Amino acid sequence: MAKHAVLSSGAKMWRSLACAKSELRLDLTLACGQSFRWRETAEGHWTGVMGGRVWTLTQTEDSLWYHVYNNQEWQGEGSDRKRRAGVSLQMENKSGKKFKGALKKEEEEPVAVTSVQDTEEEEMLRDYFQLNVKLGDLYKELGAADPHFKRIAYIFSGVRMLRQDPTECLFSLICTSNNHISRIHGMVERLCQALGAPLCQLDQTSYYNFPSLSALADNSVEACLRDLRFGYRAQFLQKSAKQILDTHGLQWLEGLRSVPYLQARDALRTLPGVGNKVADCVCLMSLDKTEAVPIDTHVWQIAKRDYNYASGKGQKTITDKLNREIGDFFRQLWGPYAGWAQSVLFCADLKGFQKLKEMPQLKQAKKEETDEEED
Repeated sequence: MAKHAVLSSGAKMWRSLACAKSELRLDLTLACGQSFRWRETAEGHWTGVMGGRVWTLTQTEDSLWYHVYNNQEWQGEGSDRKRRAGVSLQMENKSGKKFKGALKKEEEEPVAVTSVQDTEEEEMLRDYFQLNVKLGDLYKELGAADPHFKRIAYIFSGVRMLRQDPTECLFSLICTSNNHISRIHGMVERLCQALGAPLCQLDQTSYYNFPSLSALADNSVEACLRDLRFGYRAQFLQKSAKQILDTHGLQWLEGLRSVPYLQARDALRTLPGVGNKVADCVCLMSLDKTEAVPIDTHVWQIAKRDYNYASGKGQKTITDKLNREIGDFFRQLWGPYAGWAQSVLFCADLKGFQKLKEMPQLKQAKKEETDEEED
């Protein structure tokens, strides 16, 4: 059985692209609640599904390393599930081309393939992590406008917004209602197991593609997902998929990338189970709306605690009006990449990352002194 690739073992062919950790931190970006398809399979190695393929990613100080697995023949349990779910198991990526190639031969040492610069996999990674955005420059610009952001970003450098497939992003985020990150991971995994195409098995772990809109819209889906403990979210998933197909068509979600932010946001809110926060998350994480600022009680607390934001004082819930006002407050402060700035503060407030804040204050003070001297 195939195993998860590890860079240090030299067991597989790896490729790399130049990317400093200050521009991308895998441990922060992949675990902060944007995507729920990645898990750490070895120290510093993250394995997940993206673009219909299974990847393992890791990084050194100046490089992002990646290994792409071939979709293998599925046996036994997977074949049974295929028949039960009645879903199409076409192993195709977004461009419609089938994944080609055989399993890579074992190598004595990890090898960086540099002879072909613009490989399909590299372009997929650059697009997924939006590496065209120079994070160092963006952080500097945001820090100049907001001293609090500057302090947080010094510790939480490398937090990037992913550019996810809109269908996967939307239906994963519908699962987030009244939920927490670890449980959402489990729900999304069960959703893919039940309705997605099997891709490969690594160390007895099975990987599946995200379900298609057609699979999600099937009339049997709600009952299936209720059996899988999705609760009330089951009907939202099925009804939203059916509404998209019946009313708009397969290309509608991706087409929202080319319309203005507020128009895309309002369009998403017509779907069952999609409120302000989910709509803004989908806009920010898959539809290229960098100004979208997802607002929940957590972000509201950040606004009150760290920015002395007073609007809505005494309210217990976030109304549409308050949601708009908080978003506008941050957009005025941070500008067109307000959503990227919010993601850094959100990440810094997650319980799992609190140890990063325990760095010596002297180091922070020294950095600020250096910046002042440079200015």
